Amino acid sequence: MLLQEYRICLPLTVEEYRVGQLYMICKHCEEESMRDEGVEVVKNEPCNDEQYGSGQCTEKRLYLSSRLPSWIRSFIPNLFYITEKAWNYYPYTCSFLPRFSIVVETKYEDNNGTTDNCHNLSEEEVQNRKLEFLDIVADHVPEHKYKLSEDPTKFKSKKTGRGPLTPDWIQTFKPIMCAYKIVRVRFEVWGLQTRSEDFIQRTVRDILLLAHRQAFTWMDEWYDMSMEEVRKYEQEMFQTTNKKVMHSAGSVNSVHSTTMSVHE
Repeated sequence: MLLQEYRICLPLTVEEYRVGQLYMICKHCEEESMRDEGVEVVKNEPCNDEQYGSGQCTEKRLYLSSRLPSWIRSFIPNLFYITEKAWNYYPYTCSFLPRFSIVVETKYEDNNGTTDNCHNLSEEEVQNRKLEFLDIVADHVPEHKYKLSEDPTKFKSKKTGRGPLTPDWIQTFKPIMCAYKIVRVRFEVWGLQTRSEDFIQRTVRDILLLAHRQAFTWMDEWYDMSMEEVRKYEQEMFQTTNKKVMHSAGSVNSVHSTTMSVHE
């Protein structure tokens, strides 16, 4: 199993990002979706947890077959979608992709990534984890994903005056927050485990980098929204995304997943 920790700073406060992350997720899903490819939202409803309190539970189907490398498609030709189950108890979130045993846990703090063990990992896990700081300025997205309007070094918020970001922004900019993400990947198939786990981690990294660049550069779209407004927007965008993806949903096969709980 690969254990990776990503730390991603944003020029926001944790409280501001409560709305921003919801807006970013649903708009990002809509932009990445096309006919029979992308994200279908199956469930999006309130939930409650004894430790974390009130939150939101979502279940999504990720239609990814054409985006997988050929060596994976040849091994699992009937893979048309996988199921993601996510629990958002902000500022703690947890997502599962059960079939592949991918678990993403996130905590948000108002600092620039200085907390050494935000997720209270065991000593063994700390020793085995791979730690990477993702910088929305210094790290570049794939060329085909680049947009000038989503470049943090070019963007300036009209509503907050934040940006453009400079190379040393993580050390100098205020306000600043950090998303601490633990990604656990397990794909136990003989002969494919290492290659598959590496591919999945690289894919997760690219998605996280792009999405957090978008969260900042889209901020004028969401900054004045209330929670009620962003939840309404979320429902509208999920409906739009589902229509784009599900033109021929009746003919697709699923990767069956087992029910998993967030907390032991």
